[in-house]
Amino acid sequence: MSFSMSVLRDAQSRSVSPENPTGEKGAGGGAATGTGAAAARELGPGWKVSPSVEIAAGGTHTVAAIAGPGVIRHMWLTVPPARLRSLVLRAYWDGAAEPAIAVPLGDFFCQGWASFTQVSSVPVAVNPHGGLNSYWEMPFRSQATITLENLDQEAPVRVYYQVDYELADVPEAAGYLHAAWYRSHPLEAGAVHTIIDGISSAGHYAGTYLAWGTNSSGWWGEGEVKFYLDGDSELPTICGTGTEDYFGGAWNFDIPGTGYTSYTTPYLGLPQILRPDGLYSSQQRFGMYRWHLPDPVRFSTDLRVTIQALGWRSGGRYQPLHDDIASTALWYQRHPGGLADPRLTFDELEPL
Repeated sequence: MSFSMSVLRDAQSRSVSPENPTGEKGAGGGAATGTGAAAARELGPGWKVSPSVEIAAGGTHTVAAIAGPGVIRHMWLTVPPARLRSLVLRAYWDGAAEPAIAVPLGDFFCQGWASFTQVSSVPVAVNPHGGLNSYWEMPFRSQATITLENLDQEAPVRVYYQVDYELADVPEAAGYLHAAWYRSHPLEAGAVHTIIDGISSAGHYAGTYLAWGTNSSGWWGEGEVKFYLDGDSELPTICGTGTEDYFGGAWNFDIPGTGYTSYTTPYLGLPQILRPDGLYSSQQRFGMYRWHLPDPVRFSTDLRVTIQALGWRSGGRYQPLHDDIASTALWYQRHPGGLADPRLTFDELEPL
């Protein structure tokens, strides 16, 4: 299923958007009504009559309902940046009752603080001023359904989107993309933040995005990321050396004389740094990603992933922290069904 520029494939290209909500062949741009109807009133159908949809307050919109087999290759969306944490993205594969993807829209695209930041990675690209692009491969065998829920009970939201996919046979070995979101707000005393738990399938772990808010002054990223594989209990099979190390940085992400320094690369990055109070003061916020595409973490029966929150106290001792940590975990597994659908609330997703 991987991309190859020169390989010819027995497949049919299709696309779903407000201009072709069913994705049918020869059915694009035929709308007579829509959010662009007033602008196109002198031109008529075919002239950008329906470029977007409006999701009512508290409403849910079906972005795509596709009969397979096939694979979603690309998704593009844009919404006002302030609404990135009030929309929930869900995806269901092959008629499963529970969504395989259930994540705030912004966090899925590395925009966890409802504030635009540019991202230039392989599976996720976010471009000025809020063009959200996903290149995560999303195979399905009989059916794919993607929805957006507007959790704001007072305000509608306008969404522009396009979902590009192929209709083609899916290899038996292809797994289903899953994504889940958890938040510790704040992390309890003596606890670790769980990035993902409850996976009971064979598969491989594909990526992590963290939106991390500090609730104390000083350095906050000494904690280790741990992967508990296939029955691990007290001790994990894979244990990292520190938060900034896991995301491919080092030494506090701090260039001497410059301070925290953002970066965005194909597989890992720290694209977002919000500094309301200065370099090491409380209430700073960070967004960071690591995609395990060249180095997937493979598991046969189950997986749990955690991260510690550690700073420093006097005497060169670690200080457990009580920070605001929201994580998005992405993985591929054999079964299409997801974990129990978290009925996220507007208050849970409040970014500030």
